[in-house]
Amino acid sequence: MPTPKKPLPKKTSPKKSPSGSTKPSSRKPLVYGAVIVAAAALLGFASYKATSPGGSSANTSTAPAAEVSADPQAGVYPELTKLARRDAGDKLAVGRADAPVVLIEYADFKCGYCGKFARDTEPELIKEYVEDGTLRIEWRNFPIFGEESENAARASWAAGQQDRFWEFHAAAYAEGAKEKGFGKDRIKALAQQAGVKDLARFMKDLDGPDARAAVAKDQEQGYGIGATSTPSFLINGRPIAGAQPKETFTQAIETAAAQAKTTGKAGSDASEGAGNSEDSAK
Repeated sequence: MPTPKKPLPKKTSPKKSPSGSTKPSSRKPLVYGAVIVAAAALLGFASYKATSPGGSSANTSTAPAAEVSADPQAGVYPELTKLARRDAGDKLAVGRADAPVVLIEYADFKCGYCGKFARDTEPELIKEYVEDGTLRIEWRNFPIFGEESENAARASWAAGQQDRFWEFHAAAYAEGAKEKGFGKDRIKALAQQAGVKDLARFMKDLDGPDARAAVAKDQEQGYGIGATSTPSFLINGRPIAGAQPKETFTQAIETAAAQAKTTGKAGSDASEGAGNSEDSAK
């Protein structure tokens, strides 16, 4: 599979949709100089048939998890740790705000490999590392495949306003869910499945300015680190591209936790007195 020559190819850029959603106003990398160039070089390698705009006939249940590799011993960029929000009230996050390790995921609900990570790997990471306070997972909506991706991104945010983000996340990433699309009727059905109580509010919220602004903010951050495909991750400033095997994540998490323990900086950016996130694991 060809490797993208530039970190921000126009063909994967979100475009203005009939629903009025807009692309990010800027695609320039965040001002971290060579740090971003290096991170972008790694993240830019990830390009998957399962997430191409035209779709794929590949069976993601038997296909490789990713067509790139990410060495967990690769460079860590401390400047990128600042992207962790560590907001105890973040409805699109799970785990303690002061956890020593933060995994940030940039993902699209139409992405087949994102779904594979969500079904196969993430639940195990939550059980092994989130529940014991080691790991916090922060979601970033990174819709790059058009209107339905944007619909699903805003819908996930709207579900989060009623404390049902992770339930919506599970429903949207269930086997066969993306093949049914993310039109408005389908989005509403997924919200019902996720247990969103006030559907009228949900439908209003997902098309509201707050949802659009929240998604745009996440997109800006994703493009800012050089991500052009999904899923892309940061684990305490270590870029990982693609739905890698579980071992890649566990080694990166354990390495980051050990480093945090050594330096005594675990949760240093967390809000004072932060406790468990209100969000629960899927």
